[in-house]
Amino acid sequence: MKPILQNLVEMTGQRDHLRLEVSVLSTLQKLSNIVEVRALELFLLDGVMHLRPRTWKNAQEWASTDADPGQDPQRQPLENVPELHACIQRRESYVIATPRRGRHVLWLPVWMHDKVGTCLEISQKRPFSAHRLEVITGIFNVYQNYQSLLDYSERDALTDLYNRKTFDEQFSRQAYSNAPICNDDLPDGQTAAQQWLAVIDIDHFKQVNDRFGHLYGDEVLILVANVLRSSFRTQDRIFRFGGEEFVVLLRSVQLDEARNAFNRFREKVQEYPFPQVGQVTVSVGFVNATQGSPVEILGQADQALYYAKEHGRNQVCFYEDLIASGDLVTQVAHDDVEFF
Repeated sequence: MKPILQNLVEMTGQRDHLRLEVSVLSTLQKLSNIVEVRALELFLLDGVMHLRPRTWKNAQEWASTDADPGQDPQRQPLENVPELHACIQRRESYVIATPRRGRHVLWLPVWMHDKVGTCLEISQKRPFSAHRLEVITGIFNVYQNYQSLLDYSERDALTDLYNRKTFDEQFSRQAYSNAPICNDDLPDGQTAAQQWLAVIDIDHFKQVNDRFGHLYGDEVLILVANVLRSSFRTQDRIFRFGGEEFVVLLRSVQLDEARNAFNRFREKVQEYPFPQVGQVTVSVGFVNATQGSPVEILGQADQALYYAKEHGRNQVCFYEDLIASGDLVTQVAHDDVEFF
């Protein structure tokens, strides 16, 4: 029991979701007779729920992937695992199956915000005894509770989107791990799938607060956040920066796809019937998120946004288009400070 308690202490000392996930898998792996433990990611693809391995033991080391799940060759429809599929549909806390002789599998869905995005999978050669199940679910409940606490600290209280602190941590990690992608070998007019960062601002939001009051202003923020969620994929990341400003990290798409995605979102907001307030519009500035330091990338997206707001609002502007047309000039940057 002592090693398990030591692992629980280590697990609750983590401040990062991935490290916490590896820590709980490592704790479960140390139980006797365990053959394999994995964390599975569940995600929607073309309206169908899929799953794929996200974290697993590779030889003597833990491996994990944050690549686009839609391109993962190991992905499969959730219905291919009928026991787990039924477990989630019935909102059960766990399910056990025996896919073949000498292989017993326990699945533990992680419920967050009334949804399942992760599931722990534990395999062993023998059937799960009542005592073994009690130990595993006890460890899992500690993990899930702590996962909820971490998630709460990363969220904006009003919109439930990720907050600015979470953006700083995630984007810095992503920006320094992404190398620019060369388009030289692609057909003319086609660009490689890359990462894109958009800064979004609600037009004339101060007038909404001044005219209708902050209660309706808050409602507008919540409804825009809902439109953001419905406009982008589960593998994309959406943040509220504060006030009426939002940021979207769009993953693994080409430039035209990114432009179309941001314009579709802008049109959805324009067409949305906001109670009492009526029509609301947004301005968007976006940039390639793999070329430059985090502060440079964010500054360029901000420049594109300000251009959109100063030239009519309710539009999407791409930073490199503005540079190419001469509407913006490249700013001088030095280390982590930009001079405007």
